[in-house]
Formats: sequence, C-alpha cells, structure tokens
Amino acid sequence: MIPARPVPPDPVAERDALRANVERQLLADIPLARAMQLRIDSWNGDSLHMSAPLAANVNYKGCAFGGSLVSVMTLACWSLLRLAVEQAGEDCDIYVQDSTVRYLAPVWNDFSAEARLADGQSWLAFFKALQARGKSRLSAHCEILLADGSIASTLEARFVALRRDAIAAGADAAQSAIAGQSRGVAR
Repeated sequence: MIPARPVPPDPVAERDALRANVERQLLADIPLARAMQLRIDSWNGDSLHMSAPLAANVNYKGCAFGGSLVSVMTLACWSLLRLAVEQAGEDCDIYVQDSTVRYLAPVWNDFSAEARLADGQSWLAFFKALQARGKSRLSAHCEILLADGSIASTLEARFVALRRDAIAAGADAAQSAIAGQSRGVAR
C-alpha cells in the first residue's frame, strides 16, 4: 500500500479561516464592533472589505453616523494589519498611532469600507522592521464608497505593531533597572 501524500494547504481556505477568526475576535473583544454589527466580508492579503448595516449606525438625520464611519474605517485598517501579522505567525499588539478622516458625502444605506496599504507602504519593509526591532509602523488607507461609486469618506491612518516578546523583554529590562536603582546599584 502506498502511503497517501499530505494534502497541501489551501491558501484561500487558510485566509478565510484567519478572516473568520479575526472577525470573531473583533466582535468578542470590542463591544462597539458588536453594536455596529461589523462584518469582515473579504480579505485577499492586499485589501480588506468590512461592512456595517445603516440601521445599527444611523444618526438623527437618518444617514450614517460619522463616528460609525470613522470606526469602521479604523477597524478595517486594524483588521488588515492583524490578519497580515497573524498570517506571518507573529504575536503582536497593534495600535492606531494617528489618523486623518475626511467626510465627503452622507451615507444613506448599508455601507462597506475597503482598507489597503497607503501608497509607498510595503509589507516587506513592515515585516523587516518588525523582525529587526520588535516593532514597526505602517500606514493604511480606507474608503467608504456610495452606491454610485463616489467616495463618501476616507481615512489615512498610521499603525504601530509591537511584538509581545519585545514588549515583555522591555518590561523585564525596566523592572531590572528599577530593582537595581532601589538597591543603590550604580550603572
């Protein structure tokens, strides 16, 4: 009997499993994401589509609340980075460092955001810095489009990823320095 060959992993199935896992994490860990009824509709490694229903994100005028628009765009960009980091097997905390949002038109329907890397950014440079320093920065761009294809709002955001082993090493070093100072040890 000839032994069966191992079946090579299906990259699309792996991406879908990662996407579903990050969506579950988002909804479990961030009450606002749950209240907004966010969904990660797709992720292809380069871009991510996240959607939200108008009914859960409406303002007093009947259109999408600006806070909901910026939240879905920020979380779409954060999810894009989270998925890339997890796919690479890295264990990182990811934080938004700063962002700029533009509201160009009201949104009167359910909406979705598309997140991708900002111009001039690369995953390769991001992961090289993460490996070398235990931290890295990356800028992302996100848009919410209207039904006619025009842009309703945009977000430019910079994120920081910190490897958890680097965070722990830094905390250990700080504790050692504090302990050394409290014993009067000169450096």
